[in-house]
Amino acid sequence: MKRFLKIYLDKPELAGLALLFVLVLVFQAKSNGILLSFENMRGVMGLLPEMALVAIGVTLLMICGEFDLSVGSVFALMPMSMAVLLNSGVPFPVAVLLGLMICGAIGFINGYVTLQFSIPSFITTLGMLFIARSLTIVISGGFPPLLPPDLPTWLFTDYIWQGSPFRMSFLWFVVIAALVAALLSLTNFGNWIRATGGFNEAAASMGIPVKRVKIVCFMLCSVLAGFAGLLQVLRLGSPLPSIGEGLELQAVAAAVIGGTALAGGIGTVFGAIIGALLIRTIDNGLVLSRVDANWFKFAIGVLTMFAVIANAWMGKMSRKIKVEAHK
Repeated sequence: MKRFLKIYLDKPELAGLALLFVLVLVFQAKSNGILLSFENMRGVMGLLPEMALVAIGVTLLMICGEFDLSVGSVFALMPMSMAVLLNSGVPFPVAVLLGLMICGAIGFINGYVTLQFSIPSFITTLGMLFIARSLTIVISGGFPPLLPPDLPTWLFTDYIWQGSPFRMSFLWFVVIAALVAALLSLTNFGNWIRATGGFNEAAASMGIPVKRVKIVCFMLCSVLAGFAGLLQVLRLGSPLPSIGEGLELQAVAAAVIGGTALAGGIGTVFGAIIGALLIRTIDNGLVLSRVDANWFKFAIGVLTMFAVIANAWMGKMSRKIKVEAHK
């Protein structure tokens, strides 16, 4: 048991990976082998980056000890802002940059209000959820604007090569995930993030600029959500005001299922990816198994509760073992 707990505490995402393996076997059998077929996996991998990038941003912020419930609305606001700018004659690269800057500004506001006025980030970002969604609908005029036909969508949504199972969005996702993982594991700033989330007062007393660290994480979370929204809109060909609804809760669920601690300080990019892949697998597997799709949210809810309970139990057992070891 002690060895198992040590492995779990060092690599909390392994529990999600084991569960993913079991679910793949179950759905593969239930779907008569369709789940792991080339065409089906091609579809799953085409959708994965859009959710996984949001989950990575949310995970980064949760490690820092905060939450962001506005990512689903930012997911919709960024491409809608870009579409309006494009239709106003702004060049595509400038429109994308301005859209991402809007996302960064939203993240900054979330962090500044949360820290300056000592408001729980749950409340701050809940308010921003409604603000950003309302802005998305207002600037759209109630109708989704048309994207210009000459956009370089091949850079974001085309398949990497003829017959490839991966779109260019998957390549963007891999590069961004690797950069965020390197940030967490190989830099002082990554240590600051974990210290701020795990031991906020101790981190401040050691001279770590905890407020600055949290604001940067809020901004990164919003920018990643906005970029994920851009990928989805370029794939679909039209920015809808309703996209991203409920995505914030799925992203939090993916982070928790992937081993991210609600209290902060613990979590990995790999765990966020495993959580996102689990959710996509459940969604896809239920459809292929001809199970009522309304059970999807039920399954995610059960998994999230199970993950939280398991994390709490493991933490309690590890503390008990440490106390016994000191005696």
